[in-house]
Amino acid sequence: MAKTYVGFGFGPIQSGLFLFEACQSGNFARHVVSEIDAALVAAVRDNGGAYTINIARPDRVEPFTVRGLEVFNPQAPADREALVSAISAADEMATALPSVAVYTAGHNASVVSLLRDGLNKRSAPHPTIIYAAENHNHAAEILTKALSEAGCRNLEQVQALNTVIGKMSGVITDAATVSRLGLATLTPRLQRAVLVEEFNHILISRIELPSCRRGIEVFVEKPDLLPFEEAKLYGHNAIHALIAYLADLKDLPTIAAAGRDPWIMGRARKAFISESGAALIRRHKDLQDPLFTPAGFQRYADDLLARMINPQLNDLVARVGRDQVRKLGYDDRLFGAMRLALDGGVQPVNLALGAAAGVVSLLRRREETGALLPQLPSNPAALTRENLSGLLLALWKEKSDQHREELLMMTWEGLRALRDSGLVA
Repeated sequence: MAKTYVGFGFGPIQSGLFLFEACQSGNFARHVVSEIDAALVAAVRDNGGAYTINIARPDRVEPFTVRGLEVFNPQAPADREALVSAISAADEMATALPSVAVYTAGHNASVVSLLRDGLNKRSAPHPTIIYAAENHNHAAEILTKALSEAGCRNLEQVQALNTVIGKMSGVITDAATVSRLGLATLTPRLQRAVLVEEFNHILISRIELPSCRRGIEVFVEKPDLLPFEEAKLYGHNAIHALIAYLADLKDLPTIAAAGRDPWIMGRARKAFISESGAALIRRHKDLQDPLFTPAGFQRYADDLLARMINPQLNDLVARVGRDQVRKLGYDDRLFGAMRLALDGGVQPVNLALGAAAGVVSLLRRREETGALLPQLPSNPAALTRENLSGLLLALWKEKSDQHREELLMMTWEGLRALRDSGLVA
């Protein structure tokens, strides 16, 4: 109970994963978090340092209250000083922020500024790990470089770790939905609910620091995390998006509703196992990890598909499918998975259906993205092979490889198949 945990950001991954698991471990005497939302900080403080999350299990949702949290706003001078002091004593920390760009944002209140001042305050360095949870393959390296450039000392005793977080979670702010689902709010005076699945099989980089023993013991270390990051992006994320975009064509509100549609789930399972999975197994078979075997990947896919459609999660199609411009990028989930499949000699026809449906989803929300992509056709019915190609090339921002023309053709064929089925005009 001598360890100190410090988290940065207080979203669902911090509150429902890192802080929750740190508390569950029983290995930490202090649980500290840095958060710039002043109302959130005040609400947790007024609640005596306690907050409640909702854990979605296969058959029910259970509330769980975390107690003893110290929460500080780094924009307030006294709070910043308290955070720097906590960092100087910290054994484990985690950044759970919107993106790696946030590391240096906020001047004196930035994560890098806080970490630098806290680590430089140490008189006797001790082994410290930082989980980087920004859904970026090289988040740990980016954070380490930023700390070095900021003049941070004692880095020889600090290791930032990349993470692969396959835990689904979200925040619900609509009072009617919170009431309908019977969810507990984060605090009594803060009307927002955090809903997370119970899954906690989180993968992290292997720790190289001598004499470092993790307090959060449930995470799993891997010597090479990149193959598992690819499995998440081109497997989990790609198929989640595919389900959302096909569900959007049918005006289904939730991923759980999509789970009751045999056609959607049939396409999703084939894309997961026979396209993404086959390509990932071929790419990483020499790793000799059980995941990258036909039986292992099928178990992984079937487990994830069951978890994705868990009705207890209330996972909205709109949430999973949002940010189409990014998700239809050349290196992102759908087209990245298609390129990986083509590299492995696999024809990703089901992934192409998902990509085509993603384009339709984008056009159906033209008013939200028109400024970003002025060349958008007026509606899905106006799509031709030529303007579809022009739209995709604009999304891809001049990125290209040997698969570009085949990706354009396969997306057009996917759109034609959706039209033939009557799902697209």
